[in-house]
Parts: sequence; structure tokens; C-alpha cells
Amino acid sequence: MKQKFEPFTERVYLSSPTMHGEELKYMIEAYQTNWMSTIGANIDSIEADVAKKLGVGYTVALSSGTAALHLAMKLAKIKPGEKVFCTDMTFSATANPIVYESGIPIFIDSEPDTWNMSPEALKKAFELYPDVRVVMLAHLYGVPAKLTEIKEICRQHKAILIEDAAESLGATYQGQQTGSFGEIGVISFNGNKIITGSSGGMLLTDEKELADEARKLSTQAREDAPWYQHKEIGYNYRMSNVIAGVVRGQFPYLEEHIVQKKKIYQRYQAGLSGLPVKMNPFDSDKSEPNFWLSCLVIDKEAMCKQTRTDTEASYISEQGKSCPTEILEALAAINAEGRPIWKPMHLQPIYKKNVFVKVDENGVDEDIFNRGLCLPSDNKMTPEQQDRIIDVIKSCFE
Repeated sequence: MKQKFEPFTERVYLSSPTMHGEELKYMIEAYQTNWMSTIGANIDSIEADVAKKLGVGYTVALSSGTAALHLAMKLAKIKPGEKVFCTDMTFSATANPIVYESGIPIFIDSEPDTWNMSPEALKKAFELYPDVRVVMLAHLYGVPAKLTEIKEICRQHKAILIEDAAESLGATYQGQQTGSFGEIGVISFNGNKIITGSSGGMLLTDEKELADEARKLSTQAREDAPWYQHKEIGYNYRMSNVIAGVVRGQFPYLEEHIVQKKKIYQRYQAGLSGLPVKMNPFDSDKSEPNFWLSCLVIDKEAMCKQTRTDTEASYISEQGKSCPTEILEALAAINAEGRPIWKPMHLQPIYKKNVFVKVDENGVDEDIFNRGLCLPSDNKMTPEQQDRIIDVIKSCFE
């Protein structure tokens, strides 16, 4: 019989907001000065701070990362029926904005070194579809993709690179911030991200014309006229000055949050070292992740039998082996939140007819999804809490 553990009195979350107090100061400032809408000092300040930190020319504060991705598709001038290469193992918000503009996502498999878009699969995709002119790249769980290779492939094919850096704010590749490599970058301030505004996002670019167009589209595409004049469809996508106050108060703590997340990753790495598992990988020579979520993948030979439908999962317990479903249930039993790896887009019912490009018949994404899971990675989790979580995971292999 597997060992039983005392549940935590208070839930240990996957990744929840860590507040510092300055957020409230800037929210009150917005209230007291009556700048509660989509202009104000908080917006101006956080746009400038992010531009400086990430090394980009222009930033546009928006209501969500998804809104920023949608505007990126508008700026790329996606036409109905146009194919767009897209990261396969990601949250649906990466792919859905392509469809908002009636484009067709073609999903690209990952490589095992970073769990991000495979440069080899991307090359193969361009061989199959040489006319594709936009690549949507997501950096998974805060780990930078192989940007040198991917940027070069995009350059060779004169393709626009859009970076979904929603999960990787503060992560660097060869010393450069993710989100600053593509023609357009996107970050998120959703409630579970490493810096939060409760909601919100931002579009990044070095092109003033693109920033100006994004700003216009995000405010209902109003023309410069004495009345409300419109020549095109716009959107209500601007960030409020109140939300910007939360982000403004959070942003100075980005590096502190990254240090905390890294310590969590390293404690898991050390504590789980004797098990047949591996942590989510990264290129330590070229990149420094922000360690947003610590994840693990179980060795193939240590997997017990696990079955998943579209909505349910089950497993057969086996001595010396485990599976993501068993570990997630064991974590839930002690009031700790884990999650499955992102289910690849090509396996989603809504995208099952879309093309999926992989290097060979084996593929990578489906295998990581089957054998991997996200661990509690909240930077308020104490070492003692994490030790109990590690013990619970160990018990699953007994």
C-alpha cells in the first residue's frame, strides 16, 4: 500500500500571484487622480519600464496576452485561408488568434532539448509549404526555444517571426530577452504568470508603425478626427490604468520572482534525482529560463499503464512505476495543485483536421504529453511544503 500523507491546511498552488504592496499604491493613485480608464501614468510607466527591460523600441499595453496575439495576426495581415506555422505543444491562446483572422494553423512538433518548436520540423514544414510567411513561436513554461536556428530559418524564407513569450517574461537567450527576437513579441500578465496584473498583456516591437497601428486597433480603430470616425474594424483591447498599476507595482520584482522559481526547480531536481524522471530541459549554455513552471517527464520504462480519453484519465498502479495521472491524484490528495502538460494542439478536437509536421514518425509532443506533468511551482511554497510534495512523488514509485 502506498504511503499516505497529511494534506496541507492551505492549498499549494501551481502558480499564484505574489503581491508586494506597491501594487495597491499605484491602484490607489489611479483612483485618487481619477484615471481609471485606458490612459494614465501607470500605463505610460509600465510601457516604458517593459521596453527598457526587454530591449524593444515600443510596447503597447493591452487587456490580455491573447488580445496582443490577435493584434499580432492583424499586423501580419493574415488573409482568410492563409497558412501559419504554429507551436504545437502550447496553450490554445497561441493558436486561436490565427483562426480569429480566418488563417489556418499548421502545427510544428517540438524537439526534446527544450520542449519547444523543432527547427528541423520547421525546415520540413517550409519544404512542404514554401509560401508560408508567418511563424508563431511559443516559449514553453519559461524556457527559450532555439532562437538562433529558428530566426535563421525565418530569414531564409522571408517569414515574419511572432514570439508568444507569455510564459517566458524575463527569460533570456544568449543574453537577449525573449519577446525581443521576432518582428512582434507578446507577453502576458495573467494571474498565474511570473508578473501579474490579474489580467493584461503587452505587444512588443521595434517598428513604430506597427506599434502605432496596434495602439489604434486596440482603441476601436478610431481615426484622427473631431468625431468618432472609423475606416476599419477595431477592438476594445487597451489595458486599464488600474490594471497597469498592479503590473507597475509588480514589475520591479521580476528578477526576485525568477530567483525564487529557479530555487524551486533546483530543489525538485535534487529531491527527485533518484527517481526515473527528468525535469523539463533547457540549453544551459545559451539560455536562462525564468523557471515559471517546474515540470517532469517519467522515463518510458518507468511508466505504469495509463489511459486517457478527451475528458478522463485512469491508470493501473504498478510497483516501481508511476504515471502523470497517479502523481497528479496523489498531489491533489494533499491539497497541492499540479497539472498535465499542455495537450498538443494537433490532438485537440477542434484542430484534429489541421496539418501536424514532425521530423519523423515518432514525434515528440504526444510523448511528452503522455509522460509529463507540471509540478506545484508557486514561489510562496516553503521548502518544507516542497519536501512533502517530493516525498509524495517518491511514494508513487514505491
